[in-house]
Amino acid sequence: MNGISNAVVEDKMLSSLQRILSNVSENGRFALAYSGGLDSRFLAHAAHLAGFSPLLLHVTGPHVPPEEHEFARSWAKKHELLYREIPVDPLNLPSVACGARDRCYECKKTMFSRLMQESSLPLCDGTNASDLLAYRPGLRAVRELGVTSPLALAGLTKKEIHELAGKTGMEIAWQKPRPCLLTRLPYGERPTRELLSAIAAAENAIRQTLVRHDMPQADFRLRLVAKNRLEVHMLLSDMELMPAELRHELLRNAHASMPGLPCPVLSAQETLSGFFDRTSA
Repeated sequence: MNGISNAVVEDKMLSSLQRILSNVSENGRFALAYSGGLDSRFLAHAAHLAGFSPLLLHVTGPHVPPEEHEFARSWAKKHELLYREIPVDPLNLPSVACGARDRCYECKKTMFSRLMQESSLPLCDGTNASDLLAYRPGLRAVRELGVTSPLALAGLTKKEIHELAGKTGMEIAWQKPRPCLLTRLPYGERPTRELLSAIAAAENAIRQTLVRHDMPQADFRLRLVAKNRLEVHMLLSDMELMPAELRHELLRNAHASMPGLPCPVLSAQETLSGFFDRTSA
């Protein structure tokens, strides 16, 4: 009986999402701010299954690791979805350059304004219902620009998106969030291309090491927490599964990928925040 009830709820969620997309789209078409992460991929996937034709607009720039660009591009191509890349460099924006607390707001407003110039179609994003309960300063830009968030409007939480993605056949339904590289730096730190590139390379080395050791789902962030101090933040639950040899290997590989920067240390976390200090205070 519980299985039947769950199926009914899932059908209602997808039907609600479909109604929202019908209201916002123009002749079945809409533009989507598409990062290649779980939420925007699921929205593109669900829309495609329901017969819509989303235009995937993917922002490239120094704040996003090259591997994420490649994944976003290849996934869209595999599913024969309309896809376009838009280069945006946020590093010279005043709030971003000085590491201000509203850096995410200014960055997102700039990027989404650029996406709206790229296409006259209604613009949607992958904000979900769980995001509305967390510290997400970029959401103010989404609201100000009139961007539609179908997943949030349908009441879909992150957990529900994971479940629906798996049940509707979307690849890598367990995909972890990968916030932009600027969130690896403390407020007040000036980001440079070189520093962001080094962090991206080290995180990729960590990710590949975890894959080799059959831990592809382990979540982490490499963060600059103070001058000359880098920490690999990992969930305590994942760290408890790692033998000491693997912990040392992770740190060695990360350090080798970013010459000139200090060797990071591992730090166990109860939760992983997308933003550096988890709060707006």
